[in-house]
Order: sequence, then structure tokens, then C-alpha cells
Amino acid sequence: MPRKHKKKIFVLDTSVILYNHNAIYSFEDNDVAIPITVLEELDHFKKGNDIKNFEAREFIRIMDALSANHSLQKWIPIDRPNHGHFKVCMQERTSGLDATVVFGENTADHRILNAVISLGEEYPDSKIILVSKDINLRLKAKSLNIPAEDFETGKIKDLDSLYTGKTVIEGLPKDVIESIYNHNSCLPADVGIHEPIPNHYFILKNARASVLVFYNPVTQRIERIQKESAFRVTPRNAEQVFALHAITHPHIKLVTIQGVAGTGKTLLALAGALDQKRHFKQIYMARPVVPLSNKDIGFLPGDVISKLNPYMEPLWDNLKFIKSLFTEKDKEYKQITDAVDQEKLKITPLAYIRGRSISNVFFIVDEAQNLTPHEVKTIITRAGENTKIIFTGDIYQIDTPYLDSQSNGLSYLIDKIKHHEIYAHVRLEKGERSHLANLANQLL
Repeated sequence: MPRKHKKKIFVLDTSVILYNHNAIYSFEDNDVAIPITVLEELDHFKKGNDIKNFEAREFIRIMDALSANHSLQKWIPIDRPNHGHFKVCMQERTSGLDATVVFGENTADHRILNAVISLGEEYPDSKIILVSKDINLRLKAKSLNIPAEDFETGKIKDLDSLYTGKTVIEGLPKDVIESIYNHNSCLPADVGIHEPIPNHYFILKNARASVLVFYNPVTQRIERIQKESAFRVTPRNAEQVFALHAITHPHIKLVTIQGVAGTGKTLLALAGALDQKRHFKQIYMARPVVPLSNKDIGFLPGDVISKLNPYMEPLWDNLKFIKSLFTEKDKEYKQITDAVDQEKLKITPLAYIRGRSISNVFFIVDEAQNLTPHEVKTIITRAGENTKIIFTGDIYQIDTPYLDSQSNGLSYLIDKIKHHEIYAHVRLEKGERSHLANLANQLL
């Protein structure tokens, strides 16, 4: 007999499972229902090398393990302390409201809505809630008076308090700033800093002078940062100085750089990588392939390389710009050309990196805001000895349908790993590409 429900029943959409295969464990002592249509959709996603294929396979394995010696049509305990039960919802026909009739089409989304309605008919004393990363499906649910929520696990609650990596301290005595210029460092207490954050950047000011510094967790001192160039790419503002410092500092192994278009994220990362290439066997630059208009790359003509080249072009543009700073006679120009020819500098889709062990590599992940938190974790856990990873992106420029500024992998990483001694973060605020680009960012 079915158990009596007094708690909430959360119905999971396919998008939630493809976002996080462990989603079933995120609802504490409440119960979880999986519509049979979701299992049908997961069957289509289980083959392939993309992260969504991995998520589908892992969830199927979880379901298989939890349902050992059980029928999935009955409520099965979720094998975690103080958790509820789950089952597969087979009934997607209702005695009353029918989503396939209301919306005039028998689609997977509408059958999932019917599964929610049928559960409400079966358990009238329970609150039934649809959980989906698909905004349009949530809107359809609410139009039918069905409670619907986003999947909140891993979502940053307050973006306004997201770590920026920088603090401005004003009103310091003249002799303090002069001392830092003379000795290149000071104790945190000398500038009123208590419990300093590792690799945190500061602009120290008084009425007449300022100095750029950071807290070095190795020496436990506030150390002066001087403006330096990398492959003739020169920082144009304090935040860019901080970013290039983090990119090139040997003790910092993980860097995130956040900023809108034109702030120099990718260019600084690539210039810094070239400056440090002698310490690594290879430089990888990768980015997720997010097709325009949500069309698969199969729609594009040509072989795989031809299809992927348009997505990698912004990375090549940055490399070409750095090469343009030199003449063909300069040794740096030849170094870049040789690095590309010998594949010591490789620009590739992110999907081609997954599954590899990344050792002795300077690894730049561009457009990281289009990754899920699990994808970011997967990338970082591939890092071997002497590997440095730079994530760049704009958390407000999301190109994938089931992510937003609060749930994307870059925001998640910044929030969860802040204050670690091998990590640094810089938020770039000022556009340096051109006055035209700045105008678009500010007014459009």
C-alpha cells in the first residue's frame, strides 16, 4: 500500500537531473517523484561525452542502486539519514485538468505537468511541487495553478555580496604608504587589516598617494605589487594589475576573473600564460561550446574541426592581437608561432579536455559562466601536479538555457572557494576595449 504523505512531494524535471545527478538527495525529509517521461528523456541523454550525458548516466545508476529489490512504483527510502522516499510516477493521465489539452500538444513537458496533477489527485493532503531549471515549464505550471520552483542547491543567494577580491582602504598616514614603497611590504596590522584573506588585493590610499598591495599567505605580509607587462600586454587599471599578478604568481594555483565584455579577462589570461610558459609543458585554452539559437553544432556544415572553429575564434583573436604587438623578427613572435605549431599552446573545445589528466599545464577556461557547478568541479579535479587553472567569464552573460547569474559554475566557484591560500579572485570593472564597447556596456 502507498504510504500516507504528510510532507511535501517534489517532482523533478529532466533539466534538474542534467544539472545535478545528486539532486534526489537535496530535499531533506520530503519525498521525491520522478515522472516516467523523465526516465524516457534520460534514455536519450545517456550516450555521449558531454557533461549532460555523464549526469544522465550517473542518475540512472543512483536509481538502479536505490531500487535494488524494490519496485519503482512504490515509495522507496532514499538511502541518506533523515531523508524521505522516492518513486517513479507512472500515471500521467488525469481525471480533470489535462496539460496536453490545455496547451494543445502532447509533449514531454506537458506529460510531466500531468504527472504533477495526477500526484495531487492521488495525495490531496500533500503539497506537490514541480522542480525545474526550465523557466518556461515553471511558467506553464504556474498558469495551471501548480506550485513550481527552481532547483536551489548550489545557487548563490546574494550576488551583491559575491566576493570581489579587492578592498580599498583610505585615509592612511603618509608615512605608512611611504614605508611600503621603501620596504615593499608591511605587517597587516600596520594598515589596520585584521584576519587578512589569503591573496586578497588592496588599494591603500591617502589624500596624495596610493599603493597596490596584496596579502601573501606564505610570508604573512602585505606586499607591494608593481605594474608589469606580460608579452607587451600592459595593465591599464588597478584591477588589471591585480589580475595579471594573480595569473603569474607561482603560489596561486587557481584564479577566477570576472568582468563584462571588454575588461580584458581573456587577453590578460593568455598574456600571463605566455609569460609563464617556461614553467609548464603546455598551455591549454578552452571554452564550452554553446551553439547560437540553441542549435546543435550538427547543423553547421563541414567536419568536426570546421564546426568548432567559429566557437574558438575569440580565443584566436586574442592570440593574434598579442602577436600583432611584435614584428616577425622578434623572438616572441616566433615563440608564439612555434608554440602553436608544436601544440604547446592549444586552443580547443572544453569537451575535448574532459577525461584527461591535466599535469604540467597552464589551463585557461574561458566563458566559465556557461558551465554548471559540477562541470567546474570536474575540471578542477582533473588537475595534476604543477597545473594552474584560470577561469574567466561574465556571470551576467549566460548563454545556456538552464543557468543564470546565481546558479552558474563561475559564481558557485567564487563563492565556495574564496579565502583559500592557493586561490585568488579579481573582478574587473572598467572596460578597456574601446569607448564604443564601454558605451554599449553602460547604456544598452
